[in-house]
Amino acid sequence: MTLLTRKGPAGPRASGRFASSLEGSLARALPTMDRRAFLKRSGIGVGVGLAASQLSLMRKAQAKDPAAVDSGSKQVVRRTVCSHCSVGCAVDAVVENGIWIRQEPVFDSPINLGAHCAKGAALREHGHGEYRLKYPMKLVNGKYQRISWDQALQEISAKLLDMKKKDGPDSVFFVGSSKHNNEQSALLRKFVSFFGTNNCDHQARICHSTTVAGVANTWGYGAMTNSYNDMQNARAAMYIGSNAAEAHPVSMLHMLHSKENGCKMIVVDPRYTRTAAKSDQYIRIRSGSDIPFLYGMLWHIFKNGWEDKEYIAARVYGMDKVREEVAKWTPDKVEEACGVPEAQVLQAAETMAKNRPSTVVWCMGQTQHSIGNAIVRASCILQLALGNVGKSGGGTNIFRGHDNVQGATDVGPNPDSLPAYYGLAAGAWKHWCAVWGVDYEWVKSQFASQAMMEKSGTTVSRWVDAVLEKNELIDQDSNVKAVFFWGHAPNSQTRGLEMKKAMDKLEMLVVIDPYPSATAAMAAMKVEGQEVNPNRAVYLLPAATQFETSGSVTASNRSVQWREKVIEPLFESRTDHMIMYQLAEKLGFGKQLVAKLKLVPGKGNMMEPEPESMLREINRGSWTIGYTGQSPERLKAHMRNMHMFDVKTLRCKGGKDAETGYDLTGDYFGLPWPCYGTPELKHPGSANLYDNSQHVMDGGGNFRANFGVERDGVNLLAEDGSFSKGADITTGYPEFDHVLMKKLGWWDELTDAEKLAAEGKNWKTDLSGGIQRVCLKVHGVHPFGNAKARAVVWNFPDPVPLHREPLFGTRPDLVAKYPTHDDKKAFWRMPTLYKTVQQKAVDDGLAKRFPIILTSGRLVEYEGGGEETRSNPWLAELQQENFVEINPKAASDRGIRNGDYVIVSTPTGARIKVRALVTQRVGVDTAFIPFHFSGWWQGKDMLEYYPEGAAPIVRGEAVNTATTYGYDSVTMMQETKTTICNIERFAG
Repeated sequence: MTLLTRKGPAGPRASGRFASSLEGSLARALPTMDRRAFLKRSGIGVGVGLAASQLSLMRKAQAKDPAAVDSGSKQVVRRTVCSHCSVGCAVDAVVENGIWIRQEPVFDSPINLGAHCAKGAALREHGHGEYRLKYPMKLVNGKYQRISWDQALQEISAKLLDMKKKDGPDSVFFVGSSKHNNEQSALLRKFVSFFGTNNCDHQARICHSTTVAGVANTWGYGAMTNSYNDMQNARAAMYIGSNAAEAHPVSMLHMLHSKENGCKMIVVDPRYTRTAAKSDQYIRIRSGSDIPFLYGMLWHIFKNGWEDKEYIAARVYGMDKVREEVAKWTPDKVEEACGVPEAQVLQAAETMAKNRPSTVVWCMGQTQHSIGNAIVRASCILQLALGNVGKSGGGTNIFRGHDNVQGATDVGPNPDSLPAYYGLAAGAWKHWCAVWGVDYEWVKSQFASQAMMEKSGTTVSRWVDAVLEKNELIDQDSNVKAVFFWGHAPNSQTRGLEMKKAMDKLEMLVVIDPYPSATAAMAAMKVEGQEVNPNRAVYLLPAATQFETSGSVTASNRSVQWREKVIEPLFESRTDHMIMYQLAEKLGFGKQLVAKLKLVPGKGNMMEPEPESMLREINRGSWTIGYTGQSPERLKAHMRNMHMFDVKTLRCKGGKDAETGYDLTGDYFGLPWPCYGTPELKHPGSANLYDNSQHVMDGGGNFRANFGVERDGVNLLAEDGSFSKGADITTGYPEFDHVLMKKLGWWDELTDAEKLAAEGKNWKTDLSGGIQRVCLKVHGVHPFGNAKARAVVWNFPDPVPLHREPLFGTRPDLVAKYPTHDDKKAFWRMPTLYKTVQQKAVDDGLAKRFPIILTSGRLVEYEGGGEETRSNPWLAELQQENFVEINPKAASDRGIRNGDYVIVSTPTGARIKVRALVTQRVGVDTAFIPFHFSGWWQGKDMLEYYPEGAAPIVRGEAVNTATTYGYDSVTMMQETKTTICNIERFAG
């Protein structure tokens, strides 16, 4: 292939070059005083000196100079996918003599079109990262010491077996990772199940769990309905709670192309972000007041008759109840609650209504609230009222966070479900036991009881309370006494002070990660007056990165891409699936874990499950969401032939894979799920969900019949005449099972083998795929039925979304009008407080002591908890200190000047030290701190507590050291976007 950048020497970089480059950039940037310039000026001496001093550690392995390459040397190109956000940017890694020497953005990729953000451009560094965890370590007398893999695995497994016998399997909590590929995610859920617990979770809980629950309960699937690419077909787009320009930079390519074609862009956010800078209309709202704003829009839409009445009548249930609630939100009440004048609300409503199809984008600005489930449903209702769902250019484009947070949610370690959202009922377990090739009774025997086997575990947002809460108040036999952090950053979670107490109380803490993460430093750190369990054992195990293995990853738009292995695992790291298998062997269920999987030699010729084999197991079982058609062979053909796919539609107009002869014609890129049936059925994937203008075998569909056929005598199925193109049934219908197939006379269209497998089954549990084949290919109907979307979700605390004030707020006057939920005694196994906390905050007058709303979010330079990206010298150069954005008036009132160190304090008692960035980006009532930082603890650098040589280059205060209590009433999402603080000038 042709590489579009010039080849250059691959020798070591000089620290002088790094420092002079930084200083040159500074000289150019300082006059503009943007955020980077400000921070560089404030920390230039420390930043450059620190980064440059550590550069001597770089590049222990060297590729040969091109001039000296002998005839036996060979460059190879491995195609992979960026491991940062969920856009799914493709990367070609150039490898020479086993060394990753260069990278190229893939210009043929229909997703990133040859573009990278700063993080993507610096990706290669992870393949050489000198700040990685290099070998297993154990905390001994406050310091991390090197140990062997054999010792680590033996001690960890022995402790696990002892704890399972003594305290039961629920005494262990496993935090998985949205950085795991799909295969590792599914394997970890199986691993945890065979250990005998549902106490497992991953990052989706604290980023988009409210989206998944809210959206799935509205129309069937809890995922982005359209795609980044399809936004080019929108005539209006509203970003509400999304700063895509920093969180998903390459996605903005598609939006900017859309703007060139006349798309009107609205940004609704408490901050004037880089995304807002591209908008046609910016609206500043008070954090957490999304529902009043959205209902304010709907008030004008209903008043002016702009709703799509025909669409609502045919495809939506319960909109009349929503109208009743919306009628209460007159313009004066909307402005009182969210601070937006009527004219701005009307303009937004009119823009969305008169420029259809129009789309709504949201991220964690909507989800991370104690009413997050209600906020996202209000956004769904807006789109249903406008008839925008199931339309190209419309939909709800929900931008996920990590590179595989979508896939990990779909098939990974969720506490309330087995892979593919099957739930935890006995039927779900029997289905997956058949897929895994294990005996259901054996799996059941691993759990404390069948009741615990079918009970949702606790969540990653509450593991701290699972450790600290009084035993009689939790809904399991034992408190949690051991925690695995398997690719998770603790600084991404709230209530950091209490988390430290929980870490100190544990009997065992295991961190499995390419980077030691803040967990290692937090665990080793001593807090004055705080006792540490004298019997606690802490282990660090070096995992390989995703560039040191192969496997599939699911982007936010549901497209699945296959990563090729770029390099062998560095140092003593091992792949996550090898570690799972080796631990399972020690724990006594190694054979069961890989019963239906192929083992292949991995690092050091040690055996590990083959990624392709693991994907085929996902294919065999994930009928509910259509993860069945994306075979490794189809995905690899897509990766080799990206140039064949249309940038706007993602569809291949024609062409065959030269290597295998596979015909890609009609496929959507990455076979976005649902890709129904077996791979042989050749379903093309579904680019836009619920689009009934397309045949189901062209990716078309309708809303899912997942909630019954009627409620209180009201029809829940689609009305006559509402059906997907070409369907044999032209009205609403329920989901398909063997009984319905027989009643319709379709049973005999199954083969004899399919009949045998499908007898007594439904479209989700028929392992032959026969029911899906006959429905889709023969009759053009959707196997999951044809129903109405639910504007009223009767199984949620607020069936119609209601605005409720956050637990900690600056408006006690509004708490009386819009109080939070009642306390819950047993919720995801934990007692969970709502009104008690909110009312105490009002009674204690906290709004006067902490008068500023504190919110948090992303920067373009870093990702997630930041340990990985802050260990990358090219990114560390760009952002060297954490900071708080504070409005000029708020700063002036406190005697704070730009660049001062300040103390941000919250009701938790935490006091974090950051730089002040005085800016009008935030209103006078709001402050913003990025959440990517860790390595400081209330003003103290934690460098001494990291494993030697494995500390990130840039360290700073974690905003979540200071964030407060508060959880969503459905999913236990943490309330990080709305808490309260005070800011004062640092006196030191």
